[in-house]
This record gives sequence, C-alpha cells and structure tokens, in this order.
Amino acid sequence: MPPSLSADAIRSTLSTRCLGQRMELHDEVDSTSREAVRLVQAGVEHGTVVLADTQTAGRGRLSRQWFSPPGVNIYCSIVLINSAPLDRLSDCLSWLPLLTALAASEAIEMVSTVAVSVKWPNDLLIGERKVGGILCESGPLPGSKSFQVIGVGLNVNGKNQDFPAELRDGATTIRHESTAEIDRNRVIAQLLNELEQCLEEYATRGSERIAQAYNRRCSTLGKRIKASLTGGQDFIALARSIGPDGSLIVEPHRPESDVRREPIRHLRAADIIHLRT
Repeated sequence: MPPSLSADAIRSTLSTRCLGQRMELHDEVDSTSREAVRLVQAGVEHGTVVLADTQTAGRGRLSRQWFSPPGVNIYCSIVLINSAPLDRLSDCLSWLPLLTALAASEAIEMVSTVAVSVKWPNDLLIGERKVGGILCESGPLPGSKSFQVIGVGLNVNGKNQDFPAELRDGATTIRHESTAEIDRNRVIAQLLNELEQCLEEYATRGSERIAQAYNRRCSTLGKRIKASLTGGQDFIALARSIGPDGSLIVEPHRPESDVRREPIRHLRAADIIHLRT
C-alpha cells in the first residue's frame, strides 16, 4: 500500500527555493484552489501549496466537476504572488497553464514508467486517456501586485473501474498504466521542483525554451481537432503550431467543394477534442 500524504515526506525530496516551503495539508476541503484563494486574501506568502486527500467540490476547466476520491490521487494548488509589469502579465498568464502542464508531465515521467503527452492547453494524457488537468486563476492584490493560483489534479493510484461511467472511457490513472502503485509524495515534490524550474526559466529567458519543450510534448499538433469555443461555436480544424502567446494556431477545415480560404485562427481558449483520422 502506498504511503499517505505527508509534508515531511514531500520535503525529503523537495529542492525548491520557494514553492512548497509552506504547505497546508488537509484531509478534506471543498477545493484546494478555493482554499488557496482564501489564504491569499489572508496574506499568505508566495509559493504556498495547498494539498488535500479529497475534495468535495473539486473543479476542472469550463466549470466541470473534478472527480476527487479520497486517498489515491493528488489535489494540489500553488500560490504565486506576482509583481511582473502589466505589459508582461498577460503573456505570463497565457503561458502559465502550458508550462505547468509541461512540469507535471515531466514529474510523472520521473517517478513512473509511463510516457505523458499534453493536449493543448493543459490536459495530461497517457495515450489518448486523461490522467491529469490544470486550472489557473488570478486576481489583483494591493500595491500593483497580482496573484495566481495553479490547481493541479492528477489521477495516481485509483482503479479505472472506480471512475464514474461517463469518465471511464476517457480517463486513466498512473497506476493503471504503469501497473505499479505510486508514492504521491514523490510526485508532488517532483512537480514542485519541475514547476519552479519552468517558472524561473520563463522569468529570466522568456518563453522560447519553454515553447520548444512544450511543442515536443504536445500531442495536439498535427492532428485534426474539433474546437468548441466559449460562445458555443464548434468547428473542425488542423492544429498547426503554438503561437508566441501560447495560443493554438489552427487551419479550419472546409469541404473540397468550398473554394473560399478560411483564415488561420489563433485560439486562446477552447475545448479541444482529438479526432480519429
């Protein structure tokens, strides 16, 4: 049986300067990200990490509920306090979910035998099944500062048959794919180590090297996709590349009989489905 979550066990392999130096570990919360926002409002420091063994109201992207059974997965939210100039903050917020997905996928591979890819912008996949996701939110603080909360959910030691029926075909766990139980404490520590390196790389050198690493790991590129926009519009396209701002650059599909050329589109927010060829 894998060990329980433990702040001491996480710290034993943690090598960060900031992330995780303060940890709030709970048996149960409504949502680690909601708890992190409450801590921000109380004046918590940069790098604080909120962890829980289970969530009663976990959230995913597009207001979806995040399946959060107790004792088997990782539910983690990280607080960033940002004093970046406003002209850089927009780009930073665009890249934050992508570089977090990059860090999380590298962390999983460091402690298991599975290969992880990223479906744009921040779904973690093993094959075409989802093993994790990321939800970022932000807000203003006094003194021209801002905060970001990075929520990370990873399916670690659960069994596939335990997923709700509507998730079973599209979700998986690290344990199922690797056939070995995983120490969640090691995954969390490695996630924080990798994430701090990615954040420092972005802060000091910009997005170039982050983008190169993300492109290598992004399984969306080169695929036919269905994109669903927030306004309700759906369309089929070919995913071409990642833009300088982290957007997905796509070429919409038109029937051969339609001679009009659809302009290239840059997606900043969309729900993406990989289509079978």
